[in-house]
Amino acid sequence: MQPRIHVLTLAVHDLERSLAFYRALGLASEGVIGTEFVGDETNASGVAAMFHLEGGFILALYVRADLAKDAGIPDAAHPSGAFSIGHGVRNREDVDALLSRAAAAGGAVPDATRDRPWGIYSGYFADPDGHLWEIMWNPTLELSPR
Repeated sequence: MQPRIHVLTLAVHDLERSLAFYRALGLASEGVIGTEFVGDETNASGVAAMFHLEGGFILALYVRADLAKDAGIPDAAHPSGAFSIGHGVRNREDVDALLSRAAAAGGAVPDATRDRPWGIYSGYFADPDGHLWEIMWNPTLELSPR
């Protein structure tokens, strides 16, 4: 297996709400797609939303019940905080600004932004479905030009 990831799919309860949340953070999407692929009791629908990110990476949103059907697993709630998604920014101010945008869009932002002893400044927010994001500034992280 090659060491890469192309798509990260987040299971969501309300696709439109989650689409609006991530758009409010500044991510671009063509909106809800795949509505012509209707699911049934055993088959998932094709309804999803996608955000094309740098480097060809895709962040996808898929209704929780459909993701469970598609994967052939029970539809169970996930524990918040079981993992986090990291997003690097260019400076400390960008950490605070993005956390403020997440709060304004309806995300849960604990008051835990701080300098870490290993050299980064970061904080967290949870999206409307509890998916945990760490927003971090790491002075040694090389980001592509804007």
